[in-house]
Amino acid sequence: MGAPRTREAVSLAMTGASGAVYGLRLLECLLAAGRRVYLMISAPAQVVIGMETDLKLPGRPAEIEARLTQRYGAAPGQLAVLGAEQWTAPVASGGGAPRAMAVCPCTMGTLSAIACGASDNLLQRAADVVLKERGRLVLVPRETPLSVIHLENMLRLARMGAVVLPANPGFYHAPRSIPDLVDFVVARVLDHLDVESDLVPRWGGEEA
Repeated sequence: MGAPRTREAVSLAMTGASGAVYGLRLLECLLAAGRRVYLMISAPAQVVIGMETDLKLPGRPAEIEARLTQRYGAAPGQLAVLGAEQWTAPVASGGGAPRAMAVCPCTMGTLSAIACGASDNLLQRAADVVLKERGRLVLVPRETPLSVIHLENMLRLARMGAVVLPANPGFYHAPRSIPDLVDFVVARVLDHLDVESDLVPRWGGEEA
């Protein structure tokens, strides 16, 4: 028998859309919240991370895991970086996968593949598992403008129960920096993953 399902764990996937900083900040917050994270990073995402941030990731999953564990001060074993063809990973089966997953940022190609159940790689399969198990799947697309194809795929996924949460930061919390804008989006993702955070003031709260 495999390992029991870890309900407090979260699957996180990063794809090649612009907005790598959203995914990295989300990873940091999940680890800080004590969650075990199964991380999938596509090859295009590694390229974008190198272009948009100061982080240069190595090529192998084990090396990426060691680099990110050190960078974010994760506990031993708290972060697992999975390869695209690692079909024996817990996220590939409903019997072992976490009940919550975010794809942040999410390309329109990935969104399309998830919408049609392609499951051509571990990332797509992991999302498919969360949907079939009636878990929480949060997709964070960062694209503009949106075509009819994009919108129809988003509608299809929303009808399946996925949360489509575009990387559209608000401004009512009076952001003073780019990290403030990033935190707005990440806070909303954390809300839908049922992970507590205090990244931004709540609407109607005393701080707001």
